[in-house]
Amino acid sequence: MRINVIGGGLAGSEAALSLADFGNEVVLYEMRPAKNTEVHHTGNFAELVCSNSLKSESLENASGLLKEEGYKLGSRLLQIAHHHRVPAGKALAVNRETFSEEVSNRMENHPLIRIERQEICSLSLDDSVNVVCTGPLTSGCLGEFLTELFGDSLFFFDAVAPIVAADSVDFSQAFVADRYALEGDYVNCPLSREDYEVFWKELVMAEVAEVENFSDRFLFERCQPFEEIARSGIDALRYGPMKPVGLIEPVTGKEPYAVVQLRKENVSGSLLGIVGFQTRLRWNEQKRILSLIPALRDVEIVRYGVMHRNTFLDSPRLLKQDLQSKIKKGLFFAGQISGLEGYVEAIVSGRIVAMNVNRFVHGCRTLIPPTETMIGGLIQHVTVSGRSPLKPVYANFGLLPEIRIRNKREKNRVKVIRAQEEIQRFLEGVER
Repeated sequence: MRINVIGGGLAGSEAALSLADFGNEVVLYEMRPAKNTEVHHTGNFAELVCSNSLKSESLENASGLLKEEGYKLGSRLLQIAHHHRVPAGKALAVNRETFSEEVSNRMENHPLIRIERQEICSLSLDDSVNVVCTGPLTSGCLGEFLTELFGDSLFFFDAVAPIVAADSVDFSQAFVADRYALEGDYVNCPLSREDYEVFWKELVMAEVAEVENFSDRFLFERCQPFEEIARSGIDALRYGPMKPVGLIEPVTGKEPYAVVQLRKENVSGSLLGIVGFQTRLRWNEQKRILSLIPALRDVEIVRYGVMHRNTFLDSPRLLKQDLQSKIKKGLFFAGQISGLEGYVEAIVSGRIVAMNVNRFVHGCRTLIPPTETMIGGLIQHVTVSGRSPLKPVYANFGLLPEIRIRNKREKNRVKVIRAQEEIQRFLEGVER
């Protein structure tokens, strides 16, 4: 049976590599570079278009638990990510260029993967298995096909933060440290109260780029442009992406009034991403506003922030718990188009779908991860939570079944232990 994977992002790359490693012949369709998107810059597979961080590896963090589950499930992309990590404190951040290059090389040289560089506008639903991993930037014609197939789909708006040249940062006005540590991997650009108030005033008045059909009610919470956060109040940024908590200026020995954090985009540290500064400001305004930060007065922006429309399905109405269509057998979805927001969420869902497609084509029952696991909790939320229309979700401990412990840290610790036990039982069942 022919297996088509549509989309070469994180979920699609994970699904294609996994299926091929299981011994299946796969045809991978990717429209780039012949037809690009608003935010992609290359034709490489698994290109990271927003942050280069796959978030925390700590098991005290929900994303850390999801990563551990992904490793145990055998995720190909998480293994590759570890080979290309750059210093980022407790987070797993990667050199985005070398990461996507290795993923691309593995795909292009795999004997069971055939790559077709073309836009897909419809799916053969009778004689093929299709895995749709087109992500939040699904092409217009495929989006129309899915709308005809399923009815109304949903969308929200997402934003990308600027990347700057490290040698344009004034390090005499910055310091390197992680929160609650005198050393670390983040470049911290402090602002005094006077600097911050000038910055905030100019930011809320800055000119934004027009985005077709834009409405702030469609903004996804985790990707709010920093200018939108600022408009909610003068202290909103200080309690959000510019919070100074746990950061001590070496010169004063005190917490700054506000701080902008920069994170390495490559191993050498020559490129730095601005943490939490997703934006839809016009490009000339981005330069002007960032220059109001003392350490960034002469900043060189090597990639400007942009905003784009993201598409996803109303999955509770459309998908089963194995991430297969309720109305079309053999049609699977993975990644952000299914409502799973985040890099690791896309990767691990791609692995789960590959496991299920492999079983489907061999006539075996598909798998549903236990809801006590993080990936199981995520999939349950987007398929059977009853929340229709769907709001995209990322890994968080609130997705897991409740435990009656008052202390939040202890409660999450017990949830982690339970999840580890359940993913192990799940894998033992898969092997049997």
